[in-house]
Amino acid sequence: MDWHTHEVFNQYPELTGYNLLATDPALGEALQRAGAGWAAPQLHAYAQRLGQAETYQLAADANRHTPELASFDSRGRRIDRVDFHPSWHQLMAMYRAEGLVSLPFKDERAGRWTAWAAGFYLHSQVEQGTMCPATMTQACIPLLQKEEALWRELGTKLYSDDYDARDLPVADKQSMWVGMGMTEKQGGSDVRANTTVATPVAGGGRGAEYLLRGHKWFFSAPMCDAHLVVARTGEGGPFACFYVPRWRPDGRKNAVHVQRLKDKVGNRSNSSSEVEFQDAWGILMGEEGRGIPTIIEMATYTRLNCVAGSAAILRQATVQAIHYARRRHAFGKQLSEQPLMRAVLTDLALESEAALVLLMRLAQAFENDTDPGERAWSRLMTPAAKFWVCKRGVELTGEAMEVLGGNGYVLDGIQGRLFLEAPVNSIWEGSGNVMCLDVLRAFAREPQAAEALLAELAPVAQGEPRTAATLAQVQALLALPPQELEALGRVLAQQLVLLAQACLLRQHAPAFVADAFIATRLGEGSAGGRVVGAIDTRAMDVQALLERALPH
Repeated sequence: MDWHTHEVFNQYPELTGYNLLATDPALGEALQRAGAGWAAPQLHAYAQRLGQAETYQLAADANRHTPELASFDSRGRRIDRVDFHPSWHQLMAMYRAEGLVSLPFKDERAGRWTAWAAGFYLHSQVEQGTMCPATMTQACIPLLQKEEALWRELGTKLYSDDYDARDLPVADKQSMWVGMGMTEKQGGSDVRANTTVATPVAGGGRGAEYLLRGHKWFFSAPMCDAHLVVARTGEGGPFACFYVPRWRPDGRKNAVHVQRLKDKVGNRSNSSSEVEFQDAWGILMGEEGRGIPTIIEMATYTRLNCVAGSAAILRQATVQAIHYARRRHAFGKQLSEQPLMRAVLTDLALESEAALVLLMRLAQAFENDTDPGERAWSRLMTPAAKFWVCKRGVELTGEAMEVLGGNGYVLDGIQGRLFLEAPVNSIWEGSGNVMCLDVLRAFAREPQAAEALLAELAPVAQGEPRTAATLAQVQALLALPPQELEALGRVLAQQLVLLAQACLLRQHAPAFVADAFIATRLGEGSAGGRVVGAIDTRAMDVQALLERALPH
């Protein structure tokens, strides 16, 4: 008997086969605004390649076939090797070949940081785990540039656009990846609780050899060719930062023993591990006692990448939700024509563009960090942006997944993976409370920078009652005694970011975007604690907003 129970109709796959940049007017505008038009042709070509179904399949495969730890070879020799699916290597090679890992530091053209941010944002929409080693490698470059001997040895490897996955000493490779080792069991974000000890081989000091003994509870990307590690110089001694390679100079495998790989909620394609140092060989970077400031300098860059990654997740979740809603029919209409669904999609679109415009402003600030006004953006706004944009990514990916209903809740498509991926950016490199405390410390430590930042926003804010009121609220919060303000750290960070996003959208986005954002984010009862889509769209040009978010 030929069983035939139904035909499949009104079912649509998630969006592939499109150009991620050509369908993102706000991103194209940001490139031109920052003078990064020179990067547009290459980024368009990369965005076209990223949008193909084959690339989305690589991302799915890399997250389905997760890394595996091989602790020993067949004869019992310790190898601590992590094996990846071929799709991981293809994605890593794609990104490396674009030159984005080192672009901000080896290129001198105006707009280089914006060009990098755009490339990172595009790749992260399709696959996020590969951006972990890319992020850490990029962030270590300015630190290693300060160490003359190390930079002479490693500079060409870090600047290389070749992908070399071989497990060999750095001297024998075309390029390298660098990871980070900060977190220990007992401390978490409290790095000052770390107990790992580094003992000098000879006299010690900057550039000297040390042996590290201890552990790291989160050791990101253990197959990297080296890691920057925080350890004490002697029992109870001051902290220092060390360059710890995977292989020792004498050709032996370094004593960094991988205990196990983390079984993470998301970020499945990437390997994170627990390790023990059994007199692992390393070189002191900088001075003893400056280990935490040194590694925090690296974290300043990686936190920007967290903002970029979450903005990318927001963008992809929004695109997929709009695409699906334009095709799926329910209750007699296209989903995208249902008034309540339009409110949800509009809210997603507003959040996505606001995250992007803030990311691009921060990228410009990093490029011009010697200017005091720009430094205020990079130092004060980056932790606030990491707090808010990453938090919004967690919430809105859940809402975007719901647009697809049950289809969104399965891992056959990208929406479920985005939902699982989103929390990592909020946790990694300092959780929400740590970011808010960093904002408070930055304002207290650099009051003149804070004044410069608010003075830049004031002329834009004063032209609109709700932005002016938010500016006044931020100023009032900053006037509170420190012991009072600490408990309000999240309120301050949230209002600061919303103020910045509103001002940036008023400056750079069409009026229908800025006006809708301000109407739904600022003012009494609109900024916090609301459900996505619980907005009044009656005065908005919803069609224009959705068309801008994803042109037909």
